[in-house]
Amino acid sequence: MDSHPNEPDDPLTPAGRLFLHPEMNVIIHCVFGFKNPIDVAQAKSTIRDSLMVQHPRFSSLMVRDSRGFEHWRKTHIDIDRHVIVVSQDHNIVSVNDYVAELSVSSPLSYDKPLWEIHVLEGHNCAVFRIHHALGDGISLMSMLLASCRLAADTEALPTVGVAGNRRDNSLGRNWREIVGGFVKMIWFSLMFCIEFVLTSLWVCDRKTAISGGAGVELWPRKLATATFVLEDMKAVKRAFDNATINDVLFGVVSFGLSRYLDHRSPNALPEGLRITGVAMINLRQQPGLQAQELSEMMKRKKSGSRWGNKFGILLLPVYYHKAGPDPLAYLRRAKAMIDRKKRTLEGHFSYRIGYLVMSWFGSKFASMLNYRIVCNTSFTISNLVGPQEEITLAGNPVTYIRANTSSIAHALTMHVVSYAGRADMQILVAKDIIPDPEFLAKCFEDALLEMKEAATAAEVSNKI
Repeated sequence: MDSHPNEPDDPLTPAGRLFLHPEMNVIIHCVFGFKNPIDVAQAKSTIRDSLMVQHPRFSSLMVRDSRGFEHWRKTHIDIDRHVIVVSQDHNIVSVNDYVAELSVSSPLSYDKPLWEIHVLEGHNCAVFRIHHALGDGISLMSMLLASCRLAADTEALPTVGVAGNRRDNSLGRNWREIVGGFVKMIWFSLMFCIEFVLTSLWVCDRKTAISGGAGVELWPRKLATATFVLEDMKAVKRAFDNATINDVLFGVVSFGLSRYLDHRSPNALPEGLRITGVAMINLRQQPGLQAQELSEMMKRKKSGSRWGNKFGILLLPVYYHKAGPDPLAYLRRAKAMIDRKKRTLEGHFSYRIGYLVMSWFGSKFASMLNYRIVCNTSFTISNLVGPQEEITLAGNPVTYIRANTSSIAHALTMHVVSYAGRADMQILVAKDIIPDPEFLAKCFEDALLEMKEAATAAEVSNKI
């Protein structure tokens, strides 16, 4: 593959270098399901004309100089090397089984740009494999959607949804409330930032039936899907003033994990046991990049502030509780925790301290700290808002969008993507630790249904 000798190499960002270390060598898998069989020739033509292959990150090799520093080097793309067709003759039981195998045993080759697309003809789906060094979930989802069109209007581009309403909470408040809010922000930021530092050094969760640890990133994986109806989540959200879909999601995770741990280790855990999750949060002012913005961004040389990996890390604890008469208690506790997190600068603190550690001590030390955070916590979770309308890609209607990442030292990772009225949670587990992810998925689905029933009953009771 020929390079472009007249174009200078572009150094990787600190976050990009972090994701190239063996302990944090993360690949994002985004699965698009289609209504009709995939025309491979048309798919390749769509890729050649897409914004993706025009983007400098997707058309560059990762190379190292004599000092070991990583750079992007512009190259020519051979589409045939990036599109891998898995014919119907291959005995693939399910898409989840195929992606689980990719997640632990199939790294991307460094002799071509760090992405590829697997077309599973027998399942009418495409698996986009993109190295995390190329960008974070929001950047990459925006890039993929730039090649899609709305099903109801084939000329219209889909948009990335907004996770929540961003509004000025100071409106309508007096000066005492504003000062009190500022003091709480300082206090909670200090408390959570100290907690973040301690977790990166030695403080860890108690071992449970879902705990991972050092070396678990190399263990075989299983993948299951939990599916939620967004209207059910909204019905639960209405049970509390100012609640969000994220509040409901963490209530469901807390309820579902408690139910699963009761199944795996009944009467073995103390009430209120903390189970800490790691979440990546977007630090951009806008929730995503639309196709028009991507096109304009690539025309400007200094556009790095909008593209790439720009996220902070939050430690989001849920708590084990035996099921009681009120399923909404899990949402109440989750909302209180997230409300406190919203008042902090923890995400910005983790981003800045990561940047400083990378700059002062190098990517190896920063990777070690991130690895310790993963080893000292219990699970990873992310929530990405996708298109609210049905879309098409190369004229083929998209039936679902799902995402997960390659293996890390957690035995449990959960990635949620919403699309056209539903949200699919991909549950990737180390199968020797969590042998029954399908049951865990059902625990989450049943948790939402029970919370919906309780919320509906409460709403009816309030109207009487």
